[in-house]
Amino acid sequence: MRRAGGEGTSSLPGPPEGRAGRGPRPDPEVDAGRAGREAIRLLVVVGPTGTGKSETAVLLAERLGGEIVGCDALQIYSGFDVATGKPSTDWRRRAPHHLVGVADPRRDFSLGEYVRAADVAILDIVASGRVPIVVGGTGMYLRGLLRGVIESPGRDAALRQRLRSMAARHGTMRLHRWLSALDPVSAARLPPADTQRIVRALELALGGGGTWSRRLSGQGTWSSGRERYGSLKVGLDMDRGLLWERLAARVDGFFAAGLVDEVRSLLADGVPASANAFRAIGYREVLAALLAGKDPEAFRDAVKSSTRRYAKRQRTWFRKEGGIIWLDAAEGPERLAVRVGSRWHEAP
Repeated sequence: MRRAGGEGTSSLPGPPEGRAGRGPRPDPEVDAGRAGREAIRLLVVVGPTGTGKSETAVLLAERLGGEIVGCDALQIYSGFDVATGKPSTDWRRRAPHHLVGVADPRRDFSLGEYVRAADVAILDIVASGRVPIVVGGTGMYLRGLLRGVIESPGRDAALRQRLRSMAARHGTMRLHRWLSALDPVSAARLPPADTQRIVRALELALGGGGTWSRRLSGQGTWSSGRERYGSLKVGLDMDRGLLWERLAARVDGFFAAGLVDEVRSLLADGVPASANAFRAIGYREVLAALLAGKDPEAFRDAVKSSTRRYAKRQRTWFRKEGGIIWLDAAEGPERLAVRVGSRWHEAP
């Protein structure tokens, strides 16, 4: 297995796998401007996990002369390969991929970092005369890319680690009660089990930059009420029963492909158990089993249940997004690529 971070630890990688360099890249410090971005047209492919987005995107890239921009908060980390559904080596040879396996899992990769890196990748693709194809299942990443984000105050790594250690020792509920005293509005909005967001809200409240709720009331999360890019947005979904069958087989495939060994290797490489990437479905269950001295295989059904719940949340999120053309993923990637390719050429 690749060492964590071995695929590149920068959020602004060089030419992606599958494409040689073609001259200078756009300067990441130069903002294309609203008018410039709105003139750029993205092909966006989203939907629940297990619906064939990655393969469909590769076929679209081959058909349209495109390059893929990952839109997945877990595939972006290096070393976390087996259970994140990363595009296979063959797919990455067939079509250049950006923002896949480029972030060091030893540090958190923020939404703002993703948007900046994706903007640069899109400018690079367009400057090369190719079609940017944004693919993934992380709704927050897509919304941030299309509408922009207002940057949050800087992170305090030492404080964040102390808060995570407190959660591990005493439980997230204690941190949630603490947050209720410091920022009751945010505490009421966050489930008591949402460790990641509770820690972030406490980090802000204790860091002197004002509470998260006060900041949102004045600014909001998104920097624009309208989309920053033009786009054709396509969603892939299918009958729930069929999707559940696919997801069960997918999880079985993760274990067969060496998920447990990958978690052991990541820990041996120095990725801390508190790393954000270890909160991903599959990884968190296997990690908990290993740390408790239990057999990870006993948690396979728990991973399947978590995966189904995640697919439901993705479906709910994307169904609320406007302008998505929904297609039946059961048609298969080849037919879908033909249909979407035709829509791309027909759309203004």
